[in-house]
Amino acid sequence: MDDPRKERLIRAIAQAVIDHADELTALDQAIGDGDHGLNMQRGFAAVLADLPALAAKRLPDMLKGIGMTLVMQVGGAAGPLYGTLFLELGKTMPEQPERDDLVAAFGAAIRAVMARGKSEPGQKTMLDVLVPAQAALAEGADAARLKIVAAEAAARTVPMRAIRGRASFLGERSIGHMDPGARSSQLMLAALADAVEQAA
Repeated sequence: MDDPRKERLIRAIAQAVIDHADELTALDQAIGDGDHGLNMQRGFAAVLADLPALAAKRLPDMLKGIGMTLVMQVGGAAGPLYGTLFLELGKTMPEQPERDDLVAAFGAAIRAVMARGKSEPGQKTMLDVLVPAQAALAEGADAARLKIVAAEAAARTVPMRAIRGRASFLGERSIGHMDPGARSSQLMLAALADAVEQAA
């Protein structure tokens, strides 16, 4: 994976989040603090500002760099959780990953997020998208299938009652709204899938 391709992948992910900041904010206003969109926008704008330098690093170091930027720049719960996701990817991803390496690193990163957030799938969080997406990759899903799995998983958070995070304080009132973390995870996965398809 050369520097231009790394840069295209990260730019696609960051831009997808930034472009949907208002939507993410609206989702979070319904069941959270209302700051998820702005926080994520700030974090990924910082990633974009440093993108050429990040893309010039080895893949593991680039991922760690993104993780540190998100930890430092994204407020609320999302910063530590998304930061942990990228940091752990950087720790476990080899410089030239094969598909099995990607699946394993993604699994390790998800476990780190679960530990950091003291959460698990089914609690109306980003994990409700990340876990099915990782399982689909493990089963051999291509980019198009990954997008479908992520979208369906995000939609399944709508009827869920939140068990973790600010939304859990609403109890039954959290039902009927998509989880903003699930939506931001879906956006990132879809952008990654699109970028991979375009590069193929």
